[in-house]
Amino acid sequence: MTKLALELADKFKAVGVTSVYGDPVDIDGEKLVPVALAWYGFGAGEGEGEGDTSSKTVSGTGSGSGGGGGGFALPIGAYVKGREGLHFEPNLVSLVAVGIPFIWVVGKALSFVIKALKK
Repeated sequence: MTKLALELADKFKAVGVTSVYGDPVDIDGEKLVPVALAWYGFGAGEGEGEGDTSSKTVSGTGSGSGGGGGGFALPIGAYVKGREGLHFEPNLVSLVAVGIPFIWVVGKALSFVIKALKK
């Protein structure tokens, strides 16, 4: 088990824009392509050896491994091709889910600015 993190990086090098757009779907004569914001992360660890590692003593032959990963996708809408041409239709639920925290942060920042200007 050598360089586990590099092996994971090589396997997932191609993941990117292709993971954000879904396969085209035909619904009632209209083609649509789902669009999502996606991100992921991976981690890995290794270990080998015997003896003293700083303040702890390792007994036995030693070994190790480990890894983990996770990801998230947020559907933001779809490109729709109909009679009037290609256009983007946003997912309103995702727009609200992203918009509410954004509006809260902007409101907080504005309240700090207004308080600072009053002084």
